[in-house]
Amino acid sequence: EAHEDCVRILQEMGAPERTVFHCFSGDRELAEICAEHGWYASFGGTMTYPANGDLRDAFQALPPELILAETDAPYLTPAPWRGHPNAPYAVAYTVRYQAELLGIGLEEWCRQIDANTREVYGV
Repeated sequence: EAHEDCVRILQEMGAPERTVFHCFSGDRELAEICAEHGWYASFGGTMTYPANGDLRDAFQALPPELILAETDAPYLTPAPWRGHPNAPYAVAYTVRYQAELLGIGLEEWCRQIDANTREVYGV
């Protein structure tokens, strides 16, 4: 419930060159603000849950070059493994779901996610 405060502080204090909203939980409006400022958003497996339409809407509001995938946040397991602790193995389900949502091939989306990750973390 601190999205507005977070955006205000980033704007007032100056956001880091590479700002990432980890475990993005915002709505389309926050995603649009992120896109406007070039801030990244990292989505976890919870975007695969049927009730999280607002999260999927936010995901689709971002340009692909600003999207990341959460790999091991313990409570963000994608639908096939819901109820189990999340771990890096489950990111494949999240990334596949993201590609389907965007209507692009999995291999193409993996290349984009890889490029985004390298850009953010400098690897």
